[in-house]
Amino acid sequence: QVQLVESGGGLVQPGGSLRLSCAASGSIFSIIDMGWYRQAPGKQRELVGTVTGGGSTSYADSVKGRFTVSRDNAKNTVSLQMNNLKPEDTAVYYCKLDTYGSRWQRLIYWGQGTQVTVSS
Repeated sequence: QVQLVESGGGLVQPGGSLRLSCAASGSIFSIIDMGWYRQAPGKQRELVGTVTGGGSTSYADSVKGRFTVSRDNAKNTVSLQMNNLKPEDTAVYYCKLDTYGSRWQRLIYWGQGTQVTVSS
């Protein structure tokens, strides 16, 4: 069984910064990528940013230049540094792990979500 534990959400003023972290534990065979998604009230869950095992990153256009996703492969952790936060970044942020299992089956896991609120 795999578990994802997120931390680092909270309330921040516009223009401020927050850092989210996610630690994966359990039977992890071969990670494809890890990353972050978010879901605002009344909206669908959307990609924020992901990073592959080789270090390639992808971001939503709305966060490019402000957010940075990074991984520690040895510790199976992924972080999201969020700078210059805007009210429209307010959402529940979810960590996602995309991995192969021991029989090379594709497996996807989600964290429980952490609230980020940007407000003055």
